Amino acid sequence: MIEAPVFVLDANVFIEAHRHYYAFDLAPRFWEGLVQLAANGQVESIDRIKQELDRGKDELATWATDHFGRAFASTDEDDVVDSYREIMTWAFVQVQFSDAAKADFAKAADGWLVAYARARRRVVVTHEALKLDIKKKVPIPNVCEAFGVPYVNTFEMMRKLGLRWS
Repeated sequence: MIEAPVFVLDANVFIEAHRHYYAFDLAPRFWEGLVQLAANGQVESIDRIKQELDRGKDELATWATDHFGRAFASTDEDDVVDSYREIMTWAFVQVQFSDAAKADFAKAADGWLVAYARARRRVVVTHEALKLDIKKKVPIPNVCEAFGVPYVNTFEMMRKLGLRWS
């Protein structure tokens, strides 16, 4: 039997949906769907993404706490920390990325997101794109490619899960 993938969501999945195409007042079924998918064990995120959302101090931060709170997994596990260490070592030896990009990557949740997905065999969901020549940022898909971690965007995830919000 083939095990269904579990998707781990980047902050931009929540933020872009909230600010643009799935605003709470226009598409409540999207948000209800995320809660149901989390309850079914099909989607989750990580504690460090929750921290990023909380910094917004807005309706999205409140929703994350009140409705999705249990779906933010801890990154404080040995396998995740070990994976994170390997990812950071990789990032810092990449000559293509600027020192500022490396420093930003070290401060952000992105490395933790990929580390968690790698350690737990999850699929990363992000709106970032693979950019092989970029210097000013360490994109999540570049890290995923380097470590064999699958990644998709929100719409690809929805298709893979067979979701429709009509």
